[in-house]
Amino acid sequence: MPAVYPMPVMMVATYDDKGTVDVMAASWVMICEPDQIALFLDRKRKTTENILKKRAFTVSIADRPHMEAADYFGMVSGRRVWNKFERSGLTAIESNRVHAPIIDEFPVVMECELLEVVDTEHIYCLVGKICNTKADERVLSGNGKIDPLLCDALIYDEFQRGYYSSGEKVGQAFCVGKRFYG
Repeated sequence: MPAVYPMPVMMVATYDDKGTVDVMAASWVMICEPDQIALFLDRKRKTTENILKKRAFTVSIADRPHMEAADYFGMVSGRRVWNKFERSGLTAIESNRVHAPIIDEFPVVMECELLEVVDTEHIYCLVGKICNTKADERVLSGNGKIDPLLCDALIYDEFQRGYYSSGEKVGQAFCVGKRFYG
């Protein structure tokens, strides 16, 4: 069993050939450059197929108020349930940056274009260029930046198969370790 914790709960959204919104939950997602994101998705997923065809996708941070929909998106394949997104009751709006849907209810979204597919014997990864990041005003701190505590972001625990939300701030990065400097 993998032992990396915490794992973010991210929503990857695309359009299929018919223009239907497809959303999947993904935890194996990471920023790989300041303007790039890596999605480690199964080659056989409908979402992967859509990204390869449309060359665009959005990635949203799932939050506690929308946990049920996020969980549903991780449980049900768009291949089996064609109206999966519609059943969630959430709202999709078309990005004005890329040809992909934005799920309006999630607090933070990155609009992405497909840059590269890394396909080797040991890894399959879709790398996207982040063209734009949008955040709902309710998750912005006084300095106008995204505040993780206000996002109430979901974290997936693969050990207990549970969801948790982002917790308290416990220190300032690149500062708390200064006492170890020579």
